[in-house]
Amino acid sequence: MKKRSRRSSIFLYSMLILWAFICLFPFYWMITTSFKMPLAVNRGPVYIPFIGPIDDKTPPVVNGIYFKPTIDHWKFLLVDEQAKTVRYFRNSLIAAGVSCFFAVLIGSMAGYGLSRFRYYWARLGWRNDNIAFWIISQRFLPPAAVVIPFLLFFNTLRLIDTHTGLILAYTVFNLPFAVWIMRDFFDSLPIDLEESARVDGATRWQTFLRIVIPLSTPGLVTVALFSFIFAWNEYLFALMLTNFEAITMPVYLAGMKSTKGIEWWYMSALTLIMVTPVMLIGLFLQRYIVRGLAAGALKG
Repeated sequence: MKKRSRRSSIFLYSMLILWAFICLFPFYWMITTSFKMPLAVNRGPVYIPFIGPIDDKTPPVVNGIYFKPTIDHWKFLLVDEQAKTVRYFRNSLIAAGVSCFFAVLIGSMAGYGLSRFRYYWARLGWRNDNIAFWIISQRFLPPAAVVIPFLLFFNTLRLIDTHTGLILAYTVFNLPFAVWIMRDFFDSLPIDLEESARVDGATRWQTFLRIVIPLSTPGLVTVALFSFIFAWNEYLFALMLTNFEAITMPVYLAGMKSTKGIEWWYMSALTLIMVTPVMLIGLFLQRYIVRGLAAGALKG
């Protein structure tokens, strides 16, 4: 039995290492590409930065395996084009951060209402489950189907190329997910604590703020992170609803193609700048994410 268990462990860890390599290799490829000279990129796959004496006589590619690293691409984005990079990064941060806040705020209150109150829409015969399913069904609608109505509507309200327009659009698309997750999370919380607080004289609002919200931290963090990621990576609406002032990082990244073709070295550096905040947030909040996603599976 011990021998079989040991073989199973070896096989499991081997598969995990293989999967980790598959997942992490694209990031390694982007990192190395961001430090390669154009000639080294166009010469084909070279993987290892050249470590040793580097001078003007060192060729861009050494032995087809090593390459001479350069920081010119990072200097171009962070020094020469600093104003552009910072502006577009700030636009993405504002649109994703504020829409994430509103999605969590409205989604948590709507999810709590669907979990603790009983609704009935007599005309359609809808109850809580029907309402919740109708809300999440809005995620089934492809964004391309509504982008033109959004464009016309925002043009009428003069919200084109504004942070407000992007925040409104991203909040609307993140709300169904937020309501669905928070409803399931509130269903998993025992109602006894709330009833005890109500007996002690707390109002419904005080119970929600002081009892329910602190216990719902994993669910709130999960909703916040996924809402932030959805908004941070969104491209179609950012492309259609912005012109200059409110352009976000995905649109800036897609526009890196020049008359010389695709400049992979700049795109790799910019992609790393773009994904780093989300990766750091995910690493720091990992334990909350796992608890939040597992909440729905724990309902009795």
